[in-house]
Amino acid sequence: MAAEGGPAPHPGSESRSTVLLAFSANLVIAIAKTIAGVITLSSAMLAEAAHSWADTLNQIFLLTSLRRAARPADSVHPFGYGKERFFWTLLAAVGIFVTGAGFSILQGVSSLLTHHKEPDSAEFTLTYIVLGISFLLEGTSLLRALRQVNNEARERGRTFVTHLRRSNDPTVKAVASEDGAAVVGILLAALGIGLHQATGSAAYDAAASITIGVVLAWVAYALGRDTKDLLIGESADPELRLDIQHAVGQHPEVDAVLELLTMQLSPDDVLVAMRIDFVDGLDSQRIEQVSTEVEQELTANFPTVRHVFLDATTSTREQRELSRIVQRLAADDAAGDPEAALRLTQLERERDAGAP
Repeated sequence: MAAEGGPAPHPGSESRSTVLLAFSANLVIAIAKTIAGVITLSSAMLAEAAHSWADTLNQIFLLTSLRRAARPADSVHPFGYGKERFFWTLLAAVGIFVTGAGFSILQGVSSLLTHHKEPDSAEFTLTYIVLGISFLLEGTSLLRALRQVNNEARERGRTFVTHLRRSNDPTVKAVASEDGAAVVGILLAALGIGLHQATGSAAYDAAASITIGVVLAWVAYALGRDTKDLLIGESADPELRLDIQHAVGQHPEVDAVLELLTMQLSPDDVLVAMRIDFVDGLDSQRIEQVSTEVEQELTANFPTVRHVFLDATTSTREQRELSRIVQRLAADDAAGDPEAALRLTQLERERDAGAP
């Protein structure tokens, strides 16, 4: 049986504002850094210019994802287009790696092997001014993204770090990662250029460029890894799964939830499929009634649960024992145990490791 909730909320309205602010900041910064880099021929400044242009392109990717993901479901995509947000974020991660990290490292290596004219004091001053303005703009964009993450974390009762790691909204995670790397990159560029001016050695400038590239490569890898999991069908957050397990198990007609399968279709849309063993003696009409009640309860109480599929089946002894363990974890989670979701993840990993 299946049930769907009402119309999906407009995806990413706050995320869109965050991306637009980041896009505006990065465009201005990219132009300024490019001008300063061409004038001074600073490797670190040119690396930062490439970084900012890559970020600007990525904001276009993210805005595209928000627009395309908002399309309603149709016969070709019956569960909607929410995974567009994961796909375009993956492209953004590739963009960071190729355009930002690749250029920065190559520029630094090239600077070590090639002699350039020494910038004069006016050119160094121009570089510091551009870096200062960039720091203010990138910092503003970063604070906007971090504020959104903090608000979401507070709504879910999580710490900031925990929510940033477990969030299934790739858009705000991408902006926070990019802006965080941008602020670090600006500081590294300022350090490298300052040491270049103080010592007269361009090696510090080149080293800063290479280090910026390494930072961007790490950010691209982390963002791509998380987005890949969502794109290929990652399950919903363990806390949500335990909440669903607990809610369904409260029905007296349900003897055991034998299997709970979930998939994150978008940050705002979760698919739920369950195999349920009902108590003995229920006729088919009562099973249908209880199934409808379960579907309506889940879609009403959990806003992201929009597709529910139930399958009435019988269970083996092993399945019932595993169901009881998970149900106890669900009860602990409902009672406020912060470790219940972690124990569920560990249980699932042990089960997967023992699967044929």
